[in-house]
Amino acid sequence: MNLRVEQIRHQTRRQFLRASGQFSLGAIALQALGAAPAPVASPVNPLAPRPSHYAAKVKRVIYLHMSGGPPHLDLFDYKPELVKRDGQPAPDDFIKGRRFAFTTGTPLLMGTPRKFAQHGRSGMWMSDAIPNFHGLADELCLIKSMHTDQFNHTPAELLLFTGSPRGGRPSMGSWVTYGLGSENADLPGFVVLISSGTQPSAGQSAWGTGFLPSVFQGVQCRSKGDPVLYVSDPAGMSRALRRQTLDALRVLNERQAAELGHPETLTRIAQYELAFRMQASVPEVMDIGREPASVLEAYGAVPGEASFANNCLLGRRLLEQGVRFVQLFDWGWDFHGTTPREDIRDGLTRKMARTDKPVAALLGDLRERGLLDDTLVVWGGEFGRTPFREGRTAKGDVLGRDHFPDAFSVFLAGGGVKHGYTHGETDELGFSVTRDKVHVHDLQATILHLLGFDHTRLNFRFQGRDHRLTDVHGHLVKDILA
Repeated sequence: MNLRVEQIRHQTRRQFLRASGQFSLGAIALQALGAAPAPVASPVNPLAPRPSHYAAKVKRVIYLHMSGGPPHLDLFDYKPELVKRDGQPAPDDFIKGRRFAFTTGTPLLMGTPRKFAQHGRSGMWMSDAIPNFHGLADELCLIKSMHTDQFNHTPAELLLFTGSPRGGRPSMGSWVTYGLGSENADLPGFVVLISSGTQPSAGQSAWGTGFLPSVFQGVQCRSKGDPVLYVSDPAGMSRALRRQTLDALRVLNERQAAELGHPETLTRIAQYELAFRMQASVPEVMDIGREPASVLEAYGAVPGEASFANNCLLGRRLLEQGVRFVQLFDWGWDFHGTTPREDIRDGLTRKMARTDKPVAALLGDLRERGLLDDTLVVWGGEFGRTPFREGRTAKGDVLGRDHFPDAFSVFLAGGGVKHGYTHGETDELGFSVTRDKVHVHDLQATILHLLGFDHTRLNFRFQGRDHRLTDVHGHLVKDILA
């Protein structure tokens, strides 16, 4: 049975006209002008590789998300004037009309207690909290002018990864997999790894598919225990019996697809088959014990443990095997100062000690293997931290900062972006972006561009209109492109 032919036979006129838009005169004209229509998934294998709109600068992405909002003023954005005015009331013209998550009234300015210096030929400013990043100064593309619309964790993470502060939209990794498919038929196109024992505030929505077919959802893997929950066969079921079971289910699903033509039925077939192949492929790729001792030492990884270091090494192994989008979430960056763990002095030192070494090792490892030139690495949080002390802890001994959406820093590295380059600037106290603003929608548009997509044309029709990752916003940040 030809599944595609059977599906077409059972289409209604409306379904046919909607689907035939990709072959319309308008689409033909666009192709003649060199603008290919948006990618269309294979009806039999939704994860089959597909071309992008134009030649891509990178083939894959690893996004390192520091969940909670890293204190950028204590890491990358050096403000000598803020240090001079430490302990003074924040000027009215800087805080008038602004809302903060846990601070009211007139807060006290807080200059960083960290020591800053310039590094590399680029002279990039970095603090003593990130010693392993110092040697990367000439590889990073640092954006100091990021801003967002949300000042609480869940909506800010949703906006960053789905383009909307409300749930129900597809995640960035799902859009990428929908657009490009997967290079490895035995592994998911989009893999998620979590460290520090807690999921991000946005939960699984940060890697969900929303209204896209569910086959494009991120697959959460674990560095300890079974790599994927429920992928193993239950006791008493052999691999041969599993194959027979899936063959029977496939026949039933194909019949339903032929009768109803529902795309999720085809998705179900693809997911069952992928899960069967993953039983053999995932344990091998997730076994970091196969790595040389020198590589484990470089990352600080320990086989059998659950850690950010292990996840960085796993990320490299997944990218090497053709996974398109790897998302690492590390919890514990909410530096309010309510506990010593959240102190931007010792607390930040300890947190960075567990994270900057594996990130530096990841970049070096990708470079040595010839993967960095066509891999995009992104590091950052969902927002930044205030230039003043957090209101609830302002009189305590622990130094912390409140949520701050108006200015924060992220960095990119790898293919397609400038190296040793700092983009944007904030005012002398760090309250506002004064040059080259970059909204989270602009970051999304730029990531898609590097993967070969015009963000305005990578869309999916749902509830009567075309949707995209950047909603109706987003501009390409051309100045950071190599």
